[in-house]
Amino acid sequence: MAGPRHDPALYRDRDVVPIRRALVSVSDKTDLLVLAEALAAAGVEIVSTGGSASLLRDAGYAVTDVSSITGFPESLDGRVKTLHPSVHAGLLADLRLEDHERQLEELGIRAFELVVVNLYPFMETVASGAVSDDVIEQIDIGGPAMVRASAKNHANVAIVVSPEAYPAIIDAVRSGGTTLAQRRQLAARAFAHTAAYDTAVATWFAEGTLAEGVALPRHLTIKAERLAMLRYGENSHQRAAIYTTLGGHGIAQAKQLQGKEMSYNNYVDADAALRAAFDMIKPAVAIVKHANPCGIAVAAPNALDPIASAHLRAHECDPVSAFGGVIAANRTVTLKMAENLRDIFTEVIVAPDFEPTALELFREKKNLRILQLPPDWRQERMDVRLISGGLLLQDADRFPDDIESVAKDWQLVSGDRPAESEMTNLIFAWKACRAVKSNAIVLAKNSATVGIGMGQVNRVDSCRLAVERAGGRAAGSVAASDAFFPFADGPQVLIDAGISAIVQPGGSVRDEEVIGAARQAGVTMFFTGERHFFH
Repeated sequence: MAGPRHDPALYRDRDVVPIRRALVSVSDKTDLLVLAEALAAAGVEIVSTGGSASLLRDAGYAVTDVSSITGFPESLDGRVKTLHPSVHAGLLADLRLEDHERQLEELGIRAFELVVVNLYPFMETVASGAVSDDVIEQIDIGGPAMVRASAKNHANVAIVVSPEAYPAIIDAVRSGGTTLAQRRQLAARAFAHTAAYDTAVATWFAEGTLAEGVALPRHLTIKAERLAMLRYGENSHQRAAIYTTLGGHGIAQAKQLQGKEMSYNNYVDADAALRAAFDMIKPAVAIVKHANPCGIAVAAPNALDPIASAHLRAHECDPVSAFGGVIAANRTVTLKMAENLRDIFTEVIVAPDFEPTALELFREKKNLRILQLPPDWRQERMDVRLISGGLLLQDADRFPDDIESVAKDWQLVSGDRPAESEMTNLIFAWKACRAVKSNAIVLAKNSATVGIGMGQVNRVDSCRLAVERAGGRAAGSVAASDAFFPFADGPQVLIDAGISAIVQPGGSVRDEEVIGAARQAGVTMFFTGERHFFH
């Protein structure tokens, strides 16, 4: 038999709830005074804490301090101020029930109809590089408790967690109160807000554990919010949307400055292009089609406009495939680079910044999508990939900034140690190879790709494809392979095309056969001891 608490007959209808008393405690004080003006004009009692109360009082509004309600001062440097029955009973009392109303009267507690709370700036504090103790102080306790209590009791209380909701609340105050539908919608946002906050805290602790070299976390929480619906997915019959992760700093957070809406494939290609361009320390450009590079290059030595030089050299690798490509630059896009692109059909350009004159020229291409990276953009430390029924997590495949020092430890297994210029070329090819889908072969000259073989189911076909795309430029180039050669046939394709040096991980049971082919041809070969598969 249902107890009285669950007897529908005991619940009184409560759709529109007039706002007579509001609890205000916010970290983000944007437009708070605008809201306060409307509340004060409607005779709403404002109860507040700390900095919020000070701001409101300094602006001339009457404020009731929480401590005067609880009979207990804010203590422990503000860690304890709202965690009290006099606050939470006022948030949780279900006034559809006569019994709850009676209990509030007996306790001498008044209910709140509006709660305006947003949480300590935890994510911003983490992003600032603050020390651990300062970050921990930004883990809000009382705030989430108030938000969750109010959201649970949305039948009676409107919970606001963002200044974006202030205009609707101001309208509700002036029109007689909030509706049940409105309060339910606000509650949904509130629970999403606290869930995202807790996810950020959990992620910070997990990342700290990873940084200390401890095993990958047993529990992984990923919180994402839909940013936009996309026209369709990889194909027109697939639905798609883009979501941003809490505290994200990648392509999803880029600002679109012009052009058509981004597509699903645009985002995939732009992310792949960033991976390739930002592997390079020097000014670099990567051009991508179908998630594979069709050209990667750094600027020519002493170039007057380094990023424009890098683009021209990347484009020269495969101009046919670059048609309709996605371009990433790891430096500000200049007017000269924009001029280079005037007659080249391009889907997307993404970069840290753009010269105003470059943007002015790009306006001639109204469909060209221009993305500016967020100021805090950086490559992720961990890779996450969804699979059916779960996901995979791994350390991101990253190159150290001092890879030149690392390259000194590469094992020379054939030929003479090359001159510094050719070592620079080999290092470039090795880094470029990481951005190419396996099986990957990259041919490079003067720190620019001249031929790329990718995505083949055997390595010898990738070698043939790279040589075919390079044509006569293969002669005198260097080659990089993302994994070992299982047979000598792949290197032989490269040797026959005239390459001068090869860098590869080594580790095949037929390494001696492969080394023998290189030695017989007088070709330099290095083993790195580390592969760079990219599936």
